[in-house]
Amino acid sequence: MNREEDGGDEVVCLDESFFINDDYQLTTFTFGSQVLHLFCLQSASRQLVWPGAMLMNDYLSKNPDVLQASSILELGSGVGVTGILCSRFCREVLLTDHNEEVLKILKKNIEHHTSSENPNSDAGLAVAKLEWGNSDQINKIIQKYPEQFLRLKGRGQCKFILAYVSRAKSMDSMVLNEATRHGLLINEIVGTRSVVGNLEGVIFEVTLK
Repeated sequence: MNREEDGGDEVVCLDESFFINDDYQLTTFTFGSQVLHLFCLQSASRQLVWPGAMLMNDYLSKNPDVLQASSILELGSGVGVTGILCSRFCREVLLTDHNEEVLKILKKNIEHHTSSENPNSDAGLAVAKLEWGNSDQINKIIQKYPEQFLRLKGRGQCKFILAYVSRAKSMDSMVLNEATRHGLLINEIVGTRSVVGNLEGVIFEVTLK
């Protein structure tokens, strides 16, 4: 784990060695009336469930209607805490991550969740490797899930929900500027600003202009 200073802001960078640990422990997470039991690394359960995931799950548990009858593609699923919560309310979920060790934990949690011990598993759950910007991996997903997840839809029919946690002030404006540069409309969802740990977070809804 490396720490860098960026204009007075501390940026924490984790390499793959952080995740290489098979010491899993079943951990309970509660979001409103929803209770999830997921395997996390015993020594790092908090670090593997990012503040953004906690912010997102709090929002989704209070607003499950935004997921009704939807197909979900999650980027950076980690241990699956958000994707598996989504499966309680939507039609199907494809969870993705790029780290092989994280994918092992993710698959283990999906197997646990879809077992006979978990009757609340309503949606179809699947896992795929996806490193952001990797065109080969994106094409594989398109080929495997052409109808369920990535069918081209009219504007307003597809949206991206972003739980943004400010870790470095220098990045805050960059996120908004990059969304605009790529032809996206990014709107803050009113009432979602909150503090997660000691970090400020907010939920954005992103759509095509």
